[in-house]
Amino acid sequence: MMTKTITREDAIRRKRSVLFLGYDEHQTTIIGAARGRGIDAHHSTSLAGSHIETDLVISFGLREIIPPRDIEERHAPILNIHISYLPYNRGAHPNFWSWYDETPVGVTIHRIDTGLDTGPVVLQKLVNIDDSKTTFRESHQILISEAESLFLDNLDSLIEGNWEETPQNIGGTYHKKSDLPTGFLGWDRIIKEEIARLKYGEQDVSVAN
Repeated sequence: MMTKTITREDAIRRKRSVLFLGYDEHQTTIIGAARGRGIDAHHSTSLAGSHIETDLVISFGLREIIPPRDIEERHAPILNIHISYLPYNRGAHPNFWSWYDETPVGVTIHRIDTGLDTGPVVLQKLVNIDDSKTTFRESHQILISEAESLFLDNLDSLIEGNWEETPQNIGGTYHKKSDLPTGFLGWDRIIKEEIARLKYGEQDVSVAN
């Protein structure tokens, strides 16, 4: 029986690759974890600034909107990791608005289309956070960790393109950066106390004392 000799060139050719946009390896664990699994991982702060063709493009913490032309010119699917349970809280500060608007708290991986956080859902997960004991900053980190886990737990399927897409439900919410209330006292506030103060004018016990 003949056996095929696998050359180094064959191994390199089959090595899967991902382009990560946004957070670098000091800001997220997913880049290092992907490399640890043998993935050829690249990073850029802009899709237009990277001419590397990969099997998959992941946007996580990207501070710019990808132009439609750049999306169309890429052969690889482009997915975004968003720390809200879409279609709720598209846009800026999803971690604040999920509490203020009393919408589901969670994380989503979706395909990027020409809209803002409007593409079909690939994966999502509801996240339970105790708002009476957790600050906005702490809850943000919890959501980041949950989003990273959701990606890494499904890395093989994502890089192979083995997923099902579901259109987002009709409706949902969207917020701009400028929508954040001017009276908001900051990300280190306990969520429940700060939301009650902003919405209902309830006195902050920590300030009163």
